[in-house]
Amino acid sequence: MKLLDNWKFLIILCLTLGLAPFVPEPHVLGKIRWVLGGGKGMTGIDYFDLIMHGFPFILLIRYLVIKIWGRIRK
Repeated sequence: MKLLDNWKFLIILCLTLGLAPFVPEPHVLGKIRWVLGGGKGMTGIDYFDLIMHGFPFILLIRYLVIKIWGRIRK
């Protein structure tokens, strides 16, 4: 679990898995646009792909919330 609390690892994870493939646009952005556009024609694999590419960002947000919450409570 220490690995998921390492901000350097989370940044690398977001930059590699989260944004891959980089050209013509990050894959996760295309999937988010597709969902926000109504998700017409999306299949189960597309939703899984969105979760897989979005999970590093969820972990990073979790890390930031824990750190900020810890500072507020002090």
